[in-house]
Amino acid sequence: MRSDAVRPAEFRDLLGWARTELAGAPQDLLGEVVTPRMLGIPRAPRVALRAQAWHLGVLLLGEDEVYATGEIVRSREPARRGYTAESQRARASLAEAAFRGGILPGTAVHLGWRRIDLETLAGAASVDSSPLAVIDGQVRVRWSASGGFADADRYVRERVELLRHPPQGAT
Repeated sequence: MRSDAVRPAEFRDLLGWARTELAGAPQDLLGEVVTPRMLGIPRAPRVALRAQAWHLGVLLLGEDEVYATGEIVRSREPARRGYTAESQRARASLAEAAFRGGILPGTAVHLGWRRIDLETLAGAASVDSSPLAVIDGQVRVRWSASGGFADADRYVRERVELLRHPPQGAT
């Protein structure tokens, strides 16, 4: 067993350490696309803010929760644009929904995030779509959809350090 491996019971302590280290560091916004209705008629979709969290790679660390990342968009004002791909149009629609939700232009917001239940993580026997898994009794982080697993302790500590001291030129 490697010294940086962390068991499920110790993972909460690691997250507590990360929260302490990141106190005062900027947090990202977590939002949800909603379609408000007025007199039963749907209005333009907008992003409703749900929480804030520190962005640690594939994880979002909230004050009390841990989330898996989803899609990230930057809020922008609606404008007429031409698109060469439907995916561009969809992303622009999400960015405009963020603006309609009151998020300042240029501000990043996470959409499609999922709460990770740490209670079920400890008893997890198989690897699913979550970025966290217990393999050989140790918590691991899947750092990309097609990538392998990294030790949770090393991954979280590196991400905390990057957030606290970003490389020169990083935005």
